[in-house]
Amino acid sequence: MINEISSQQFLNYCRDQIGLSENTIRAYEQDLKVFRDFARSSSEMGDDQQQQLLKYLRYLRSARLASLATIRRRFSTLRCFFKWQEHINYKIFSPFHRLRLELKRPTHLPRPVDRTTLQVLFRAIHCEFGSNSHTKTAQITYLMLRLLIVTGMRIGEITGLNINSVFSSDTKIRVQGKGNRERVVHVSNQHLLLDFQKFVSWRRLTDEPSTHLFPNLCGERLTPTAFRKRLRQISAEAGIRPHLTPHQFRHSTATLLIEEGIDMRIVQRLLGHASIATTEIYTKVSDQTLLAAVQRADILRQVEYQTG
Repeated sequence: MINEISSQQFLNYCRDQIGLSENTIRAYEQDLKVFRDFARSSSEMGDDQQQQLLKYLRYLRSARLASLATIRRRFSTLRCFFKWQEHINYKIFSPFHRLRLELKRPTHLPRPVDRTTLQVLFRAIHCEFGSNSHTKTAQITYLMLRLLIVTGMRIGEITGLNINSVFSSDTKIRVQGKGNRERVVHVSNQHLLLDFQKFVSWRRLTDEPSTHLFPNLCGERLTPTAFRKRLRQISAEAGIRPHLTPHQFRHSTATLLIEEGIDMRIVQRLLGHASIATTEIYTKVSDQTLLAAVQRADILRQVEYQTG
């Protein structure tokens, strides 16, 4: 059904002809491996491809206790694989034809970081550095956190930046987003811009333009996992529970901008959303903020008190 040779051919096609990002390629590779392992251990005589897919679905739900989001992703990878097979061989038909699978995406609103928590976090990390050295871990982390909240970059996007990603007097950053879509974000805050310009100047003195922008303690590229660990530690030290994640900063960027009246299309462009529908989710989060503000004000209580 799916073997290692066909899997590798499919991955090469995704990389070379479609131009998918390495993150997507790695996800596809992992999804195909999980399915191959399952197929090798559970195949029975007489099973057709659709029956095998249904068994795989039951396996993910029952044996692996996979979340709906994981199941959707695994099956999305399989759909892409079989569609590719149909494309290269007209005699092959995808087992997904006439196979009905109800894998509806659950509706979860984004979880932005509220303003008060952000203030607590930034105060906590600001107290950690006192020297002017831009190589200190705390300083780089603080700089990256401020960039995340100002630009709305994903953690993989900011750790994937190189020195030559920064241009126009270090006020703009060229970001490679999902699906290899490129966009430009701006370093708008003046205090942040001054710190960022100093940092970039230091990086240009120490490494080649094509080198990673944000180094770890060993001088190698800082990884998303390492940054998440830093943020988790800072959250714990600041008494923030549950700990914060880098993607929450992206949610906060969108929510705060919309609350300040920034046009939806501008927010969409800043975050690199392919569809405006994705950006519109944040209006619901802002509506919740509005509701909380109205409830705190409790106008009726004030009126009844005044007239009572």
